[in-house]
Amino acid sequence: MISIKNEEEIEKMRKAGKLAARTLDFISPCIKEGVSTEKIDQLCYDFIIKNDAYPAPLNYHGFPKSVCTSLNNVVCHGIPSKEDVLKDGDILNVDVTVKLNGYHGDTSRTFLIGEPSSEAKDLVKRTKEAMYRGIEVVRPGAFLYEVGRAIEKYVFSFGYGIVKDYGGHGIGQGFHEEPSVFHFYTLDNKIELKSGMTFTIEPMINAGGSHKVITSPQDGWTVYTQDGSLSAQFEHTVLVTDSGREILTKSLKYE
Repeated sequence: MISIKNEEEIEKMRKAGKLAARTLDFISPCIKEGVSTEKIDQLCYDFIIKNDAYPAPLNYHGFPKSVCTSLNNVVCHGIPSKEDVLKDGDILNVDVTVKLNGYHGDTSRTFLIGEPSSEAKDLVKRTKEAMYRGIEVVRPGAFLYEVGRAIEKYVFSFGYGIVKDYGGHGIGQGFHEEPSVFHFYTLDNKIELKSGMTFTIEPMINAGGSHKVITSPQDGWTVYTQDGSLSAQFEHTVLVTDSGREILTKSLKYE
């Protein structure tokens, strides 16, 4: 059952989305060489709590931290650590989800540390563009598979791979709600979009051309590219409106 939000719920979603965006804006200047992902996690936790919200990943199905920090060939669900200290040439995705007044806002960005390779820069730039191409097709009456088709058409032109095992999701009072949002074309997403639907669009793009991933047997969370290639991700929470779409997690500083 896909939830259609009413005006009161949509306003709560806007506030949660705005706080999630503000959290990424707040942490952005701190993401630089010499900083540990543990420090990034702690700063995000403090900021979210100070704003009367809760970091939704913390203790979610046992996840031990407040944000996900996915470094280089980590696709998603990277666990912040004192040992993971950022160095020149790294790329890092920071995934933030806040729960504010019972509703969730979910967003992520991939950051460049120092001067990464041209391959890394291109991957990050194109992954961001892929997300926006997916967002642009959202409107009432469209089908959800159009999101994946738009992303796929763009991304495959560069020989990249699109992760299939993880994707976007509905969001609201639940962290993960229906529908599943695939970032490649599939009729499993033959779902007509209606005003009031809210979901994330968050393509995970692998530089090596393969969609295949592996999950760490040590922690059960960290997802890596199977071929060891770089992976990037961007994410927004999106509302279907009467006339199109609204990005609920849009940054006022960095976009």
